[in-house]
Amino acid sequence: MNRRKLLSFLGITALLGSTGFAWAAITRSRNPYYQGPITENFDGLRFSDGRTVNKGLLDVLKWQTSKRQREAFPARYPAPPQDKPPARVESLRVVHLGHASFLYQVAGLNLLVDPVYAERASPFSFAGPRRVNAPGVAFADLPKIDVVLVTHNHYDHLDLGTLAALHQRDQPRMIMPLGNDTIVKARNPEIRAEAHDWNTKLALSDAVSIILAPTYHWSARGAFDRRMALWCSFVIETPSGRLFHIGDTGYHDGSLYERIGAEYGPFRLAALPIGAYEPRWFMGDNHMNPEEAVKVMLALRAEQALGHHWGTFQLTDEGVERPPEALKLTLAAAGLPEERFRPMRPGLSWEA
Repeated sequence: MNRRKLLSFLGITALLGSTGFAWAAITRSRNPYYQGPITENFDGLRFSDGRTVNKGLLDVLKWQTSKRQREAFPARYPAPPQDKPPARVESLRVVHLGHASFLYQVAGLNLLVDPVYAERASPFSFAGPRRVNAPGVAFADLPKIDVVLVTHNHYDHLDLGTLAALHQRDQPRMIMPLGNDTIVKARNPEIRAEAHDWNTKLALSDAVSIILAPTYHWSARGAFDRRMALWCSFVIETPSGRLFHIGDTGYHDGSLYERIGAEYGPFRLAALPIGAYEPRWFMGDNHMNPEEAVKVMLALRAEQALGHHWGTFQLTDEGVERPPEALKLTLAAAGLPEERFRPMRPGLSWEA
């Protein structure tokens, strides 16, 4: 394996949970992040979303060493100009920061989801997926953040450096699924991190509340902590309508999103991942492709969808522009207008 392939392999395996953060899990037989009662989605050691997904390090090796149809990202993929959000918004304004990071400004509340300002989505400074464009809002231009939501602990969603910087600046409340608070507080015990199970409803203000919703994914920060912290999506209830934010998910049979659409829909807005999906034999369990994302939008009965998780970090084999191209074709085939499901670039905003 040449140096470039080796660095790519190190970065991908780090992202997928195949190299070293959870050393504590080697020396303990128990979950290093969470100890709690056995429930429908927790067996006492690991969390589950009800599926049987068995891909592991051998499958990563197979993918990385096989003859691949990989289209490399450019070194730079310029984004629109950086956005400068207002201090507060009483209606609804959403701006994409890049990859899966969003700023929601609604009913006077400033809410960040999966904020990642790191140069690499990796535990390493020298290897791993490197961003090809700047964040859509400069950190100094972020308004005061009231609440941070984290969907799961993969490095492209949980960036400890960014969370520490936000705590130092704003001391926001940070809400995440079970076990992730332990990871965050290991960086700084003073961070206001709290963790909850699926279907927990929390008030963020007098006007805004959230529900941690199930999703088809998994978690890991290292080789020995697979599924030891929970993952989720978020239903956000606001005066401007219900919003749904997925950080990562597979499609599976689509029944989960039919149920969520029936219970919580219709949604004013859904932020859905459309990238990191090739090769399908490996990625299909945990990452949707654009065709599946459109099905999820319709199942949720979402009036508007915003596509993310593409165009910033190369995590998989498809080229940088393939997700929006595939999304455009899927919408046309379904007879849906392009503006119904916008593929977001860093710095682009949407307002209700």
